[in-house]
Amino acid sequence: MSTPLEAYAPIGLALLLAALLPLALSLAATFLGPRRPSRVKSEPFECGSVSTGSAHERFAVKFYVVALLFIVFDVETVFLYPWAVNFKTLGWFGYAEMLVFAATLVVGLIYIWKKGALNWES
Repeated sequence: MSTPLEAYAPIGLALLLAALLPLALSLAATFLGPRRPSRVKSEPFECGSVSTGSAHERFAVKFYVVALLFIVFDVETVFLYPWAVNFKTLGWFGYAEMLVFAATLVVGLIYIWKKGALNWES
């Protein structure tokens, strides 16, 4: 006689494999990987330029502001695609709603432009 939990056995096996595989690959790389660093192996690989400074350097706040603004205006496109697909069925009401949405974003863009958030040199 089967138990109700038998249906979950494949999921449990997949989760177990998902947990063990990264561990096994990390251990294999540790034990089987090369251990002799040299000056040639420490050279830059594809970029061709020698790295300067620390990898833990602090970024300017402007970088994060531009990244957040990119996300905000990128989300706009997420709303534009379904609207474009249903454009004919939404009619004039849907058109007016999208105009309000786009106008709000344009006002926001003008505001951040006037505040100097997009001026990278300052």
